[in-house]
Amino acid sequence: MKIIHIITRLILGGAQENTLITCKELAARGHDVTLITGPALGPEGELFVQTKNQKYKTIIVNSLRRQINPVYDIPAYYKIKKLLKEINPDIVHTHSAKAGILGRCAAHQLKIQNSKLKIVHGVHGLSFHKYQNPLLNKFYISAERIAAEKTDAFICVADAMTEKSLAAGIGRSEQYTTAYSAIEEEQFLNPIPQEQRNDFRKKYNIPENAVVLVTVARLFHLKGHEYIIESAKELARKFDNCFWLFVGNGILKDTLQKQIADSGLSDRFRFTGLLPVEQMPLVIQSSDILVHCSLREGLARVLPQAMLCGRPAISFDIDGAKEVVNSDTGRLVEPENIRQLTNACGQLIADEELRKKLGANGREFVKEKFAPKTMVDIIEKVYSEPRQ
Repeated sequence: MKIIHIITRLILGGAQENTLITCKELAARGHDVTLITGPALGPEGELFVQTKNQKYKTIIVNSLRRQINPVYDIPAYYKIKKLLKEINPDIVHTHSAKAGILGRCAAHQLKIQNSKLKIVHGVHGLSFHKYQNPLLNKFYISAERIAAEKTDAFICVADAMTEKSLAAGIGRSEQYTTAYSAIEEEQFLNPIPQEQRNDFRKKYNIPENAVVLVTVARLFHLKGHEYIIESAKELARKFDNCFWLFVGNGILKDTLQKQIADSGLSDRFRFTGLLPVEQMPLVIQSSDILVHCSLREGLARVLPQAMLCGRPAISFDIDGAKEVVNSDTGRLVEPENIRQLTNACGQLIADEELRKKLGANGREFVKEKFAPKTMVDIIEKVYSEPRQ
């Protein structure tokens, strides 16, 4: 098949990693694959290096931007429409909110001339949520409902995304399929030598015998770092051997560092800044517990990544988290509940055997579910099925 994937930007992020793995695997299976994306603007880093020397083509549309702005959006729409007409694909598969709307509208115009074209949208997260202005939510839901009328199939990274989309009146249940977001598993499953893990800890001045609670997320609104800091006030008094590691960058770095300093915890927290995705296995294997307190997320890839490394995960119970985190693989916590978060962290800090047991359970639970072959088998099946 001739397949086009469209995503707004190739920053460091789960939707972007998912899309790149999908393009790579589809191209390896003999499909003619093209990836259309905007520039990777902002402090979140970029993944363009991963598109080099691949069997799929990558085209950058400079006017494709994340923010709503007609000055960029109108040219982006016409550029995407022109590219679709030139390539004349069998499948157009969009990702993320902006590319999802513009790409599906452009593809629908092409479909008038090519009735065999199938339009698929990947749901990695939702543009509407309870922490956002209600009027903005109404706008996004209306836009998604209109785009859904131009969509043949939806592929969601979690069942929770299907449930929330249908509850908002977006599409029909028979259009939806879940394909868990694939991870290049080998690098996470392979144990990293103890010496390398010790060197990583030394680099950030973390004692070898410390219990490290790692958080991998942009330093941004709704990512929940402030709740982790609040929980650390009590945990640091109770346990003198625990340290917190924040991996990522973003606009809230100074605010979070001030909160930490005001709490008298500067000696317990470490910030790494942006790290290449290839270092994530080292980061997680050099830590003991993954803590993820995001308030909105389709299904955070770092949760199964931690499990593949044999590390337990503590997560707020939002969106798709419950589909991988449970009492056998970690701890689910009520969103924004600092007492529950503190208790869950404290239990795992105190009990090394429990950490090992949960980590081993998690590894077995996610290994097949998040394999690239599993995801792409499902995606290919969706591409090939008759329209609903």
